Amino acid sequence: MSALQAALATSEKLVGTEVGVSNWITVDQKMIDDFAKTTHDEQWIHVDPERAAKETPFGGTIAHGFLTLSLASRFAYDCFAMMPGQVMGINYGMNKLRFLKPVVAGSRLRGRFTLQKVTAKSDVNLLRENLLTIEIEGEETPALIAEWLGLAVFED
Repeated sequence: MSALQAALATSEKLVGTEVGVSNWITVDQKMIDDFAKTTHDEQWIHVDPERAAKETPFGGTIAHGFLTLSLASRFAYDCFAMMPGQVMGINYGMNKLRFLKPVVAGSRLRGRFTLQKVTAKSDVNLLRENLLTIEIEGEETPALIAEWLGLAVFED
């Protein structure tokens, strides 16, 4: 049995189950400001704490939705190790993404992964679809949910 076939057999048993919960990470104003500069999205609701406190219902600045999404990779590093014979992992995209609640500066986030589907795409590529929920500490509604596709590449 190849490494990919073994990973597929193991993964198929986990479909429908939670396969990882990451550590918490704080999204502070510096992170938001750095992201704004990097992406050239310096809208005041993200980078002007005084104005955001006065003119928004959030009580302060909020993180960019794409900043929140970009933390998915960090959360995945917390949750997933390379499988035996795997040489790399590749972000394969999203099937669905919804931003459900703004992330106020100073919030703590974590990722929760539930394996939804696993498919052998070739002799060396295993496609995994996880439901990713990015939770905000102390909030019932998550920041976002996404169906995230990841390609595990195995040695030939």
